[in-house]
Amino acid sequence: MPIDHIVVLMMENNGFDRMLGWMGSAGRGVDGVDPSHPLSNPDDLDGSEVFQGETRTRNIDRDPLHYLANSIAQLDGGTNKGFVNDYVRTHPASTPEERREIMAWYPRGFLPALHTLAEHGVVFDRWFASMPGPTWMNRLFAHTGTTLGHVAEPGSLFNPGLHIYDERTLYDELTDTGVPWRIYYGDVPQTLVLTHQWHHLGNYRAFKHWEDDVKAGDLPAYRFIEPTYFGPDQNDQHPPHDVMRGDELIAKVYNPLRANPDLFARTLLIVLYDEHGGFFDHVVPPETIPPDDHTSEYAFNRLGFRVPAIFVSPLLDPGVAHAVYDHTSLLKMAAGKWPGIKPLGRRAQAANDPFAELKWREEPRTDLPPAPVAPDVQPARALPGIQGFKASLFGLSHHLERLIDHAGNKGALMARAHEAMEDSHGQGQLITDRIEGFLTDRLSGPGLLGRLFGSRKADR
Repeated sequence: MPIDHIVVLMMENNGFDRMLGWMGSAGRGVDGVDPSHPLSNPDDLDGSEVFQGETRTRNIDRDPLHYLANSIAQLDGGTNKGFVNDYVRTHPASTPEERREIMAWYPRGFLPALHTLAEHGVVFDRWFASMPGPTWMNRLFAHTGTTLGHVAEPGSLFNPGLHIYDERTLYDELTDTGVPWRIYYGDVPQTLVLTHQWHHLGNYRAFKHWEDDVKAGDLPAYRFIEPTYFGPDQNDQHPPHDVMRGDELIAKVYNPLRANPDLFARTLLIVLYDEHGGFFDHVVPPETIPPDDHTSEYAFNRLGFRVPAIFVSPLLDPGVAHAVYDHTSLLKMAAGKWPGIKPLGRRAQAANDPFAELKWREEPRTDLPPAPVAPDVQPARALPGIQGFKASLFGLSHHLERLIDHAGNKGALMARAHEAMEDSHGQGQLITDRIEGFLTDRLSGPGLLGRLFGSRKADR
């Protein structure tokens, strides 16, 4: 196989039809939106039908929910007819315009970076979230092939029931096989909820070093990139913030790779989303097998809704892949790529390997264009507080703060606990500093920590 480097960028909370549905009428054979026959969902609030339609709205203020119960309601018995009514139940004060956003899709070229990569890469139109549920769980499937039976994020800021996971990870497999890897993070690496990762903290690096590392050719065999989840620089594409912030991140990952042709010729970039975010998709998720025997809360016998998945490489021509995949396919792909790596769990063992559907070129392409960046990207807004996945990250940060050995630095962070009552930007800064405090403590040792965190994030 001609690829030496795999880079996975996992974004948040957007379904296939919303982000790439326009490709259904682009002559590529993609199962997307048919503008001449738009589908609809009933709106019981006013007795109407809400049809699919184009949108250029970059923010949706009332976040569509996407927990297991919401996803089952949206599935509506296998018809995908429950998206609008689930949004109505969640947000009874929502406007008709907001409810139309649940069924909306972005037109061709509106998202400049994502759509450029879709035009020039291989689009997977049957890549599903690993379960009909939220961010936290679906990201765990990408790293370990299981959630150990959990179906919901821990939630509120001070929930003592934080899920900590001690299962074997893809990164254990990579390490034991001698395959170098690294996780880049915008502000808070959610992967630290996996306790095995605490043995590999030297493999974590802030995303602000990405461009310099790529320019220097410093690219381990496997890299996973987490976006920025908090603050004015939030770019995960989670509502209600400007969707262009995440599109800009996609360009910031891709363009440095393209600017190093020798490196890029041996690199595969995968742009992927963790789950659908409560937005309509017309494909009914197929049945599947559970990853393990942790099925008391949910059978784990059905995949989540479709998510965007694009593979880009100079060694791939534009195309479409139609086989069924989910996030455990990343584990199957790694096992097929590097001898000695085992796909973790029954789901990953049975998953399709994306590489089996790809046709590699003998010579790299030279016609891949740069990814444009929208000229008017807006800072993420401060919200009254954080919820859901981000509140769970608060719980993780609180737990890791307690594990810091250096008493003075732990005390300095604990003294800032009142910041948990600030707006989302203030809460996010506290979370970020706690995580950096834990990383610095574990990597540097208490003797080197005299400067830590009365104020801002360390420079990792």
